[in-house]
Amino acid sequence: MARILIIDDEKLIRHALKDILEYEKHEVAEAEDGIQGLKAAIEGHFDVVFCDVKMPGKDGVEVVEALTLKGIETPVIIMTGHASVELAVEALKAGAYDFIQKPLDLNRVLVALRHATDREELRKETVVLRQRQAKKGGVDMIGTSGALEEIRTVIAKVAPTDARVLITGANGTGKEVVARKIHAMSARQAGPFVEVNCAAIPAELIESELFGHEKGAFTSAVKQRKGRFEQAQGGTLFLDEIGDMALPAQAKMLRALQERTIQRVGGDKNIKVDVRVLAATNKDLSQEIAEGRFREDLFHRLNVIPIHVPALAERSEDVPLLVAHFLGGVADELGVSAPTFSEDALKALSKAPWSGNIRELRNVVERLVILCGSEVTAADVKRHISMG
Repeated sequence: MARILIIDDEKLIRHALKDILEYEKHEVAEAEDGIQGLKAAIEGHFDVVFCDVKMPGKDGVEVVEALTLKGIETPVIIMTGHASVELAVEALKAGAYDFIQKPLDLNRVLVALRHATDREELRKETVVLRQRQAKKGGVDMIGTSGALEEIRTVIAKVAPTDARVLITGANGTGKEVVARKIHAMSARQAGPFVEVNCAAIPAELIESELFGHEKGAFTSAVKQRKGRFEQAQGGTLFLDEIGDMALPAQAKMLRALQERTIQRVGGDKNIKVDVRVLAATNKDLSQEIAEGRFREDLFHRLNVIPIHVPALAERSEDVPLLVAHFLGGVADELGVSAPTFSEDALKALSKAPWSGNIRELRNVVERLVILCGSEVTAADVKRHISMG
């Protein structure tokens, strides 16, 4: 059973839709205009909202925009007549989940409702799983090497503080795992962990991604959008591959760290943010500074606590534990029985160079599970590593 809000200034429409939904055993509330409806949607904790697109006070687009600004993710299904389809499309761009045309068709209403409630249930399950993961300490760091123990010691000391941490290391060494562990052991663990891969976002879009934008700030800015800083409010913002961030964005990042405020692209309002910033890079930032590609003042703002994650080849004693960790998960994903690894196979894996680090090891384990029999030998390891 879902809790549903109907917002429509036409009494007959409200009552007809209410009858349909209550017959399907849902709990239904009504509002006769956009102002009352918005207030109810904010205060009522509904699973789905049906909202007319054209109403006095506030229309459907304004209702959707207001809910989005409040961070309320309840799916909104817009109801529209033929003359207001364009307005319904505008509502979709503003964040509405779906729209249905009047006169209402019973099957179309129920299909839209089912899809919306399925999405809402999935969103709620995701929130619960993230909370459970945070309570368990997130993804753990696998290994007992001295290098890893040193990192654990630093994490235990720095996690309860709000100090910024700069995590360095080659690709695939587990820098994100370190960042998630810091978040999970911090007082912010119940807040969001928001990751930004600075290398994957074009230079012209990175500022909008980080700081958000106002409607009309540029051609494709059809609605206001919160950036990653605002999304991470009360939690942790992880800036992966910070060394690839464009210089103009670096200047704004420095200001955000200094003043704990941001401005959306196209806006002039200062927005206070309460966010802990962790950063990671596979680059030598000292060299990047010397060559003019990275700001020295930003480096010093980020590098309060440095943590270097060693390459897997530098902690080869951890390889057998990592293999055991990956083995069960890979077998479950593939739906097969996990093979055993001979002692010689584990020794061969430990001696491999692992240029791709932990990421490469995980891929090799999957390859061995798929291509080998019930026991993986040293000969299997040598043959299949050479395929990589």
